[in-house]
Amino acid sequence: MGYLHFQPQNAHRVRVDSRDLLFHIPTTSLFELDALDGEVLTLLAEKGQVAEDDMRARFAGHDPVDLAQRLRGLIDLDIVTDGSPAKAERPDIRIENFPLSTIILNVNTGCNLACSYCYKEDLDTPSKGRKMALDTAVQSIDLLLKESPDREAYNIVFFGGEPLSNIRLIRDVVDHAEPRFAALGKEVNFTLTTNATLLTEDLVDWLDAHRFGLTVSMDGPKALHDLNRKTVGGKGSYDTVAAKARMLLSRYRSRPVGARVTLTAGVTAVEEIWDHLKNDIGFAEVGVSPVTSGDMTAFNLSGAELQEVFDGMKSLGRRYHEEARAGRNIGFSNMHQLMQDLWEGRSKALPCGAGIGMLAVDHSGTINLCHRFTGTDLKFGDVTTGIEKPKLAGFLESRLDRTDKGCATCRIRNLCSGGCYHESYAHFSDPLMPAYHYCDLMRDWVDFGIEVYGDLIATNPQYFHDHIAPRKANHK
Repeated sequence: MGYLHFQPQNAHRVRVDSRDLLFHIPTTSLFELDALDGEVLTLLAEKGQVAEDDMRARFAGHDPVDLAQRLRGLIDLDIVTDGSPAKAERPDIRIENFPLSTIILNVNTGCNLACSYCYKEDLDTPSKGRKMALDTAVQSIDLLLKESPDREAYNIVFFGGEPLSNIRLIRDVVDHAEPRFAALGKEVNFTLTTNATLLTEDLVDWLDAHRFGLTVSMDGPKALHDLNRKTVGGKGSYDTVAAKARMLLSRYRSRPVGARVTLTAGVTAVEEIWDHLKNDIGFAEVGVSPVTSGDMTAFNLSGAELQEVFDGMKSLGRRYHEEARAGRNIGFSNMHQLMQDLWEGRSKALPCGAGIGMLAVDHSGTINLCHRFTGTDLKFGDVTTGIEKPKLAGFLESRLDRTDKGCATCRIRNLCSGGCYHESYAHFSDPLMPAYHYCDLMRDWVDFGIEVYGDLIATNPQYFHDHIAPRKANHK
């Protein structure tokens, strides 16, 4: 009789109160274990490999047919092998097509704020801003439709600099895109991230009429926001941004409006920031993004500060959990996204859609991996000549290869997939290098999320239908 070999890289156990849960890493699925399942996995984990006869002897008091069925289930999940080679987690992927759903238009390099931590390598002052022309934007839409002619819905994202500083182009793009996509029987959605300073009542009403998905960049209460988000003249921008955000939220009806927070050295009070933006200003959702990489090291979170941020995220996550059990959503985007990933059983080969479902175009028409890379040397063609497909495919296939990387056996490998390309680029000068500098914190964060998900799916599964499913629709 052969041996049974435990595959620890595919199984992660989590305790939620008295329940024993198994997180199946290849599929990001969660299973509840009974006492016998737990004993079998404990033995396998302790021994690494056991003879099938020894297994039957160890569990002699149990129905052998039942035990065999349970072992077969573990073999089917590739948590145990019977001596056969372990299954490939997914087949080798050769990238030949780029089914775009989203094009990001970097409509102006100029910005009327001078945020001290800004990562944009092509950022300019307002007077020197390089604006995208309508011809370039139309060619970008041509590219989107050429690469994915059969999609039902598409997304056009406006980015900058401050995108509203080129509102004439945005209006022209909407005027071009809406009838064009309608004539094709397609849906088109518009998204915009703004610092809010240029909003007016008329502009808000126009954005509302065209159902823009809006995100406002805001870093919390006045003292925290004004540390880094200053005008070109060096003054804090909080008073203007807060007033404009309140005006926006009082008038906007078509879609929920979220806030995006950048956490830097000295700005780590996650719960305080969330409370102000959610409950005082009134945003539907608040998401935080820690800065750990970049040339301006003075703004990077230290190891201790990054731990403080994740502790704050977990503390707010516990509040999210408590309210979710009662059917209420407190609008913490990071937690919401993690719940959505687990609920959908999302298993990612790549960290995001950059390069496959999404590409960015800079003001001159150059194609970049995403909006974070405009102004860098990481380029993949232009909208006139098209995508440099062999180059882009080679880049992505290199990131898919987990050989000799810690990702190959990491328990969150199919949720994190090595982390953000730009984070790695900024930290290691290599966008293909996994974001090793916060792996432990990310594993702890995902473990926390699995515990919350495991409890919510048992105590209030309706929460996912009431709050997670609509969120996906709202973020189209």
